[in-house]
Amino acid sequence: MISFILNNQTIQTSIPPGTTVLDFVRYHKHLVGTKIGCREGDCGACTVLVGEIKNGQLRYRSMTSCLMPLANAQGKHIVTIEGLNMEELSPVQQAIVEEGGTQCGFCTVGFVVSLTGFAMQGSDLLNLKDLVNLAVASIDGNICRCTGYKSLERAAEKIAGLLNFQSLVNLNTDGRLQWLVENKYLPHYFLEIKKRLEALSDNSFSKKQKNGNGTFVGGGTDLFVQKPEAMVDASIEAIFDKKELNKIYDKGGACYIGAAATATDIKESPFMQSIFPKLKQHIKLVSSTPIRNMGTLGGNLVNASPIGDLTIFFLALDSSIILNKNGNKRTLKLRHFYKAYKTLDKAPDEYIETIFFEIPDKKSHFNFEKICKRTHLDIASVNTACLLKMDGDIIREAHISAGGVGPIPKYLERSSAALKGQKINTGLIKKTAAIIQEEISPISDARGTEAYKRLLLRQLFFGHFLEMENSTLKLEKLV
Repeated sequence: MISFILNNQTIQTSIPPGTTVLDFVRYHKHLVGTKIGCREGDCGACTVLVGEIKNGQLRYRSMTSCLMPLANAQGKHIVTIEGLNMEELSPVQQAIVEEGGTQCGFCTVGFVVSLTGFAMQGSDLLNLKDLVNLAVASIDGNICRCTGYKSLERAAEKIAGLLNFQSLVNLNTDGRLQWLVENKYLPHYFLEIKKRLEALSDNSFSKKQKNGNGTFVGGGTDLFVQKPEAMVDASIEAIFDKKELNKIYDKGGACYIGAAATATDIKESPFMQSIFPKLKQHIKLVSSTPIRNMGTLGGNLVNASPIGDLTIFFLALDSSIILNKNGNKRTLKLRHFYKAYKTLDKAPDEYIETIFFEIPDKKSHFNFEKICKRTHLDIASVNTACLLKMDGDIIREAHISAGGVGPIPKYLERSSAALKGQKINTGLIKKTAAIIQEEISPISDARGTEAYKRLLLRQLFFGHFLEMENSTLKLEKLV
């Protein structure tokens, strides 16, 4: 039995846990405001808000219901557009109307949900420009098919202005929720949700069903794209909400990250931000807000995509993984995890429990680069990351990774070794760039020709050095 709150209704259902939240709300509860669009998490027409209690506070995040298994709704508050409607338009809905952002209306509900989610987020930003940027970023997973995106950006700007004029910065989550209800952003029933969630069973769905072989499911952002029909009746083990797999912590000079931590969890972690000053900038390149709220680190690694952004990020940190099989654990270097295209050093009943890496010192330089056809919500043509551990102006240790240039996420072993013990200069970078070309084997496909991908990686490799603090290198001398 799966228990959760859908808008203002407490739900208890025995429907297969692999059913998507989208299909449940539309076909079982007949809440058809949530639209069926791409069913791949690309368009945002099916966006819902998901509320859960974290560290004693009720927190909401936007997610795409087309990829969210019902098992992951356990113990949470699922909010569709019907759950936001009141007798009058909310300030979010009114802003979209006033700025002409409704047009055909198909995408409107997703934009309303995402922008309402933005209004519910806490922020210590007082600068209006920064708040506007946050508001616009909150709809980076919503696509307007009528090409009226500028009107929707103006609506986001208006909403940010309304919130900026009110002093919300000193309010905790409960206080902010109270203010939003009093000012007609949210229906009154939201004030009772925290108590109602606390009253629900906190036992997340985790038992394998008897109708098939168990499949580990994290956020489902790729699994439910690849085989949605099969997942409905599949026997699954949901690990998205396992507390022991959500932690990010320091242990003996190493950073440990639970496999169920999402891209958003990583981006918002103060500990991770202390290690990587440009973390928010880097993670922002990973898909869109709703997908970052769902996609897990372990899922990204196990998916084994040759261009998985988080995979490339953590390969360059020379990370290791801890695999768990019925309580029996083993540790493996991430670079040794990938054997061939979509082939892993992993048993079917084994799952990634933890990822860890040695924390680079303050003298180290880390950089992540990605090129794709769209800035957000797109698959990379080529991506790459680089870690340089420095001893003065000498590279004490180097680790380079690249995606989109071979059948597996690539750790560039020879190129990394070529940098070790060397002083950074134009000649060294050019020499290493040539070695990289020997290590990779890109193919021509929809994301670019072989020659284009080789050129991209060369330029992105140069970028790792150009982005170094106090770098005196000149691009024109490298090309």
